[in-house]
Amino acid sequence: MKSGIRMHGTTVLAILAFAAVPPGLGAQSAPQVARSADGVVVAAQPLAAAAGARMLELGGNAADAAVAAAFAISVVEPSMNSIGGRNQILIRTPDGGVAGIDGTTSVPLGYDPATAPRAAYGYPTVGVPGSVAGLMRLHEEYGSLPLTTIMAPAIDYAAHGFRLLPGEARRQAGSRDQVAETEGARRYYLKADGSPYRPGDRLVQSDMAETLRAISLGGGDAFYGGEIAGRIADDMAANGGFLTREALAAYEAEDSRIVRGSYRGFEIVGSDIPASGAMAILALQIAEVFDPDGMSDEAWASVIAQSLALAMTEYRRPSSDSSAVRVTSKTFARQLAEQVRVPAEAAIEAGTESWAALEAASGAASGPAASWSAAGGAALHLPPEDGHTTHLSAADGNGMAIALTQTIGPGMGAKVATPGLGFLYAVTLGGYLGISEPGERARSGITPFMVLDDGEPFLVLGAAGGIRIISAVVQAVTRVVDDGLALPAALAAPRVHPDMGPDGLAGFSVEAGPEDGWSGASVEEFREMGFEITPTPRQGAFGRIHGLQYDAATRTWIGAADPDWEGAAVAPRPAGPTGGRD
Repeated sequence: MKSGIRMHGTTVLAILAFAAVPPGLGAQSAPQVARSADGVVVAAQPLAAAAGARMLELGGNAADAAVAAAFAISVVEPSMNSIGGRNQILIRTPDGGVAGIDGTTSVPLGYDPATAPRAAYGYPTVGVPGSVAGLMRLHEEYGSLPLTTIMAPAIDYAAHGFRLLPGEARRQAGSRDQVAETEGARRYYLKADGSPYRPGDRLVQSDMAETLRAISLGGGDAFYGGEIAGRIADDMAANGGFLTREALAAYEAEDSRIVRGSYRGFEIVGSDIPASGAMAILALQIAEVFDPDGMSDEAWASVIAQSLALAMTEYRRPSSDSSAVRVTSKTFARQLAEQVRVPAEAAIEAGTESWAALEAASGAASGPAASWSAAGGAALHLPPEDGHTTHLSAADGNGMAIALTQTIGPGMGAKVATPGLGFLYAVTLGGYLGISEPGERARSGITPFMVLDDGEPFLVLGAAGGIRIISAVVQAVTRVVDDGLALPAALAAPRVHPDMGPDGLAGFSVEAGPEDGWSGASVEEFREMGFEITPTPRQGAFGRIHGLQYDAATRTWIGAADPDWEGAAVAPRPAGPTGGRD
């Protein structure tokens, strides 16, 4: 395939030691690639990746590393996630098994959508937090180190502070007006004069440190019961929220529904609704019908965009227990692939008609937009396309790997925090996620994902970026499998995303940064194919992947942070000559 595949200049083959992370570490000085036979942790903020790698140094496993990194990133990237939010976790165990944990926020007991405000943020949007329950279950069932050890880095970052990276400072400043509306959020995320923190400012979160310390000593019970739950419930009752003690006490992290498919001989594994792993599998299995070898990179990207659009149309349908069987069916994927338009000159798999043939056979009303409108897309819910969420991946030297996605919804979540507790809540209610029934869990584009090769790990990844999470994950997989790129280069390649209208595919957006996106010539080639194209130069607009690739030949993990973000890949420091740490 021909392409202007971009290579990012910040990839560094260095190891970031936990104790040596300078408070002002920025994107250009953080290693975004790391290699190690002993495992790697990759996260959207260097301090979080370092916290996870420290657990590997202490003899912990990938679950310990993931829990440490997840608590740490709730402190150092609060605009994107929180212990008051939700998560989805995919686990590959050393014996080759795959399991998942659903820590999704849910609708509180007693919530009445008929009388509740249709708010975009604030106390009425707060559901039951799931992040803590998800992390506690990961630790209890798969971890090996004491919880107090695992949470120590996060507590330290909160208690002693850290310096804000430019991106985090910018996101916090963007929500300044809404954050200023409530006492708790204003106290924690604005200065005394009401101004936001600036890049390089030290953010100290003493109350958050105390909340984390209580969890480290008392586990999930300390959060979902006792004094913390009482403070949460009292604060909600006083400010129009719906979260109660009873709802907190009743919450449990559930088993994720694991879904599987295949792509060009590799097994692909994800989590079903309320996550979107089945949609990624469907998009890949639609694309698998076509052969990219004879296509230009732009033509293949158009096939990927259409495959994603078909999958996202399926995503809009109401969920059912049987949906994953249909969605991950190869037969179903081939049926949908008949709607994909491919440039006539492109070489495609035998038995699949070309774009020109499809148009000639079915007339002007052919193609994805006409076919997909029958799915009723205008009346069905699709999550917003804002660039929220965080993802981290962790692996150890014994074959365990974790893909963990954590979020609070839009930037700064509900923009409220309970005074004395120090953390933000996720947006769950009010129509943002289209759920309203008590106990219902928030459906999202979250897609922790794994690619296995004869049962062995090959790729472990996930992304941030709203609904664009799905498209980012799918394109990372195709760049590695179809283009033969190593994961760092795959993450540096330009992406596309389908723009969905009320009648289906309306066109697609293309990553178009001046140095790291599709060229102007590529954009014109997309348009010549007959698609409405929206060039988008904004950094991080097409998802941010933090993932791992396993090189079975050298038994080495390669961690790669998305070059469009400020994250890092960190490996544990090697043992010294006497068996201790250098």
